[in-house]
Amino acid sequence: MIERKEYFEKLVGYKDKKIIKVVTGIRRCGKSTLLRMFQEYLLDNGVEKIQIVAINFEDYEFEELKDPKELYKYIKSKLLPNRMVYVILDEIQNVKEFQKVVDSLFIKDNIDIYLTGSNAYMLSGELATLLSGRYIKIEMLPLSFAEYVSVRGEGKSMDENYQEYIETSSFPYALYLEKENRQIKEYLSSIYDTVILKDVIGRKKITDIMMLESVIRFLMDNIGNQLSTKKISDTMTSNGRGINVRTVESYLSAFMNSYIVYQAKRFDIKGKQYLKTLEKYYIVDIGLRNALLGNRGQDVGHILENVVYLELIRRGYEVYVGKVEDVEVDFVVKNEQGTKYIQVAASVRDENTLKRELKPLQKIQDHYPKCIMTLDRDPVADYEGIRRFNALDFFMHKIDI
Repeated sequence: MIERKEYFEKLVGYKDKKIIKVVTGIRRCGKSTLLRMFQEYLLDNGVEKIQIVAINFEDYEFEELKDPKELYKYIKSKLLPNRMVYVILDEIQNVKEFQKVVDSLFIKDNIDIYLTGSNAYMLSGELATLLSGRYIKIEMLPLSFAEYVSVRGEGKSMDENYQEYIETSSFPYALYLEKENRQIKEYLSSIYDTVILKDVIGRKKITDIMMLESVIRFLMDNIGNQLSTKKISDTMTSNGRGINVRTVESYLSAFMNSYIVYQAKRFDIKGKQYLKTLEKYYIVDIGLRNALLGNRGQDVGHILENVVYLELIRRGYEVYVGKVEDVEVDFVVKNEQGTKYIQVAASVRDENTLKRELKPLQKIQDHYPKCIMTLDRDPVADYEGIRRFNALDFFMHKIDI
């Protein structure tokens, strides 16, 4: 099993705290493996098997427990007087009205609850109402570049590792497949099919599957480009696939709730306000994009931008697309330490390209950190307070923003 240190340490940190731990993320990103590692940790640290109740609702063995009353009765029968019981419910969204079960268990003593789910719907509606302020969310992604290198990077340069990372996949199990044949592509296609069928089509009751797939392919082909629902609708219609704005909005919501696509909203830096149009979209795994679109016309800069975006949200940043006057800042990121501004480019060795990337940052009048990330293997540079450095060093935690 691949150690997912960051996520694992979060789980351990919340152990025995009176708060529900909810682990979310796209299918096959490693949620179940993380919880198995946590169970092993419990057993290695004085917890007995009888104190662990672990149920995977994608396992037919537990089919009868998808009935909420049966599930509640089963877990209640496993509780122990004066001893902590760790309840781990994997893919809980498969249980109808699971929120009521969780709420009823939560109010009991000596119970520590862990949930996983593959779509964001489980955190909406009744769960949010019943358990407001009583759960924390740990949102998992596939492997970071640093995690990938720790498993597959020996004997290769960072540039070689990066090329392999974006050409194959960041999904954990893909590391155990033969990258030289069709195994990884077939595996990624199966993930895509499962997400689309179970988490999008099934939940949204979508009938025009071809149109749905046309929209997600369009998004994948336009990662890092500013888009609006109207622009998507107009483009699809001009290509002979008529679709209205409301349907596009519904599809985008379903993709994001299934964690296959992420949205970065826009922020007006001078006006200090959030904008409602021309968002950017990023795919959860570049390998998944390659499996659907092929490696044709690879835009190195936008692919790097996609990888940077995912790394930023892994590190807990709120990430926005910046607008300053008439130009765009690739990312405005915020956390408890403040705000930072980031430009991303494959290379800035060309003087005109460097000027173009510096221009938006130079227009910003505040004193928050500003930087440019590239794939250039050049020494770190400083342009009147704007740092330029290699993105792979950022991914490997050798340099920070």
